[in-house]
Amino acid sequence: MADLTNDPTVPLISPQSPRRNEEGDDEGVMGYGGPTHHRPPGEPGHIRTLGLWPLVTLIFFEVSGGPFGTEDAVSAAGPLLTILGFLVFPILWSVPEALITAELATAFPENSGYVAWVTAAFGPFWGFQEGLWSWLSGVTDNSLYPVMLAANLEIFFPQLKEGWPKYVFLVGMSLLLSGLNFRGLTVVGNAVITSTLAILVPFALLCVLCLPRLQVSNYTQVDWYNVNWPTFLNVMFWNLNYWDSVSTLAGEVRDPGRTFPRALLLAVVLVVAMYLLPTLAALGVQGATGDWKLGYYGMVAQQVGGSWLAVWIIVAAACSQVGQYQAEMASDSYQVQGMAERGFLPRALGRRSRYGTPVYGILLSSLGVLCLAYKSFEEIVTMLNAIYCLAELLEFAAFVWLRIKRPDLPRPYRVPLPTWGLVLMLLPASALLLVVLAMPFVNRDWETMGWTAGAVALGFVMHPALQFAKKRGWMAFDEMHFDCANVYDEHSGDVHPYGGSGGNGCAQGLLAAAPPAGACETNGHGAVVVVANGIKDCHHTHGKDTGTDTGPA
Repeated sequence: MADLTNDPTVPLISPQSPRRNEEGDDEGVMGYGGPTHHRPPGEPGHIRTLGLWPLVTLIFFEVSGGPFGTEDAVSAAGPLLTILGFLVFPILWSVPEALITAELATAFPENSGYVAWVTAAFGPFWGFQEGLWSWLSGVTDNSLYPVMLAANLEIFFPQLKEGWPKYVFLVGMSLLLSGLNFRGLTVVGNAVITSTLAILVPFALLCVLCLPRLQVSNYTQVDWYNVNWPTFLNVMFWNLNYWDSVSTLAGEVRDPGRTFPRALLLAVVLVVAMYLLPTLAALGVQGATGDWKLGYYGMVAQQVGGSWLAVWIIVAAACSQVGQYQAEMASDSYQVQGMAERGFLPRALGRRSRYGTPVYGILLSSLGVLCLAYKSFEEIVTMLNAIYCLAELLEFAAFVWLRIKRPDLPRPYRVPLPTWGLVLMLLPASALLLVVLAMPFVNRDWETMGWTAGAVALGFVMHPALQFAKKRGWMAFDEMHFDCANVYDEHSGDVHPYGGSGGNGCAQGLLAAAPPAGACETNGHGAVVVVANGIKDCHHTHGKDTGTDTGPA
């Protein structure tokens, strides 16, 4: 099968034609125009609901959610290495990943996110692998938060420590939180903003109350001979990754070209501050790191502020886990919906509820969470990191490849570095990915090795199997498309490809005069656009099949 993803004659923008139901009524573009479906991103009528601050808080919870989870890093490596980790890791890892997300999420403002990036660079096979690996990693990550919530509530309910009460709680809480996500991004956005405030206030008080008791000598403690490097690196990496996850919500963001870079910048500052400041405060008061475990910030709060602050910190921890679950579930479920709209998955998986939420994306992601919630914190972190590293290496390669092969790709935000500078920026991050990926093999962690190998094998089998089912007509798929969806500005009525303001691409401004029928134009990527009755047809090819898709002018 020919790889046409780097062929300049293949249009980057491929509008789709409306489908009709059995009664002959127009269902709208891709079947989501009816009363119970929102139109997909990139089509007229789709309402983008996410603004700047909801996006900032969603990124905050995708990546961090507060200092909860840092306790294992402290117990594994001690105060000095933990503090250095939160100073160095953001520079080597978080900032490069956030910059890549800012550039490519604005160039590809749709819900398939990083799947679109890798597909544009390397074709649909690797795009599917990226989607599967990222989704598996995200679902595995989301199974952590009910576990962490149970651990934080043990102080009030000792029954949650083990046995059937714990598992009933994990299942019930997972279903309840998934139900909240079903209500839509407006509800989720408001929930995570409220959760953010509930976390910031008590930790600000904790930092202030710790100041008179700080012992600077606590910060220099390190036992080099007893450092648990695998646990330390895995926990640090997990605490500062998933900046790219928010790209799967790009189709729901208002004015993504401006909103994404600003939101990511604010989120980087917020995340680093929320890790570093409470950790410095708590370590300055309590340097005995052997006792640090999930929920330890509540003990420090009890010591410096009393029971009222300890309870507040525990409530903040619960809010953090709820917010993290909501943010991750939104990312995972919208990714499923975006992949269905791109033709990677059966059309049914792209169905939206009356709230505009991806019904089957939420159901599939919730099922994955339930299957993994019984495992321990450290086991889950190690498993999700290994698969995530594979996906990130693919994203890094796609980012550099698109800079080299597609310099004309419209980028509303562009990382201000030349290609060689980008490669240098990504070298430390890539080295970190390889180290984290290699650790289960060095430590003979057979479960994680099997999990990683199984994920790779599943992707290699699943993609051709789905394509075979598509050719046989066993399941309905939307036509597979490469690169960007169109960005429709619901406020101005204009069509802005890639989130920009120009008319570059198949779709032009809706208010512009339509060219005469039969006229031919060339889009910004050299693809011929034929105008018929005021509607532009983008001719594109996928594999051996050639088709014509029709979209609104």
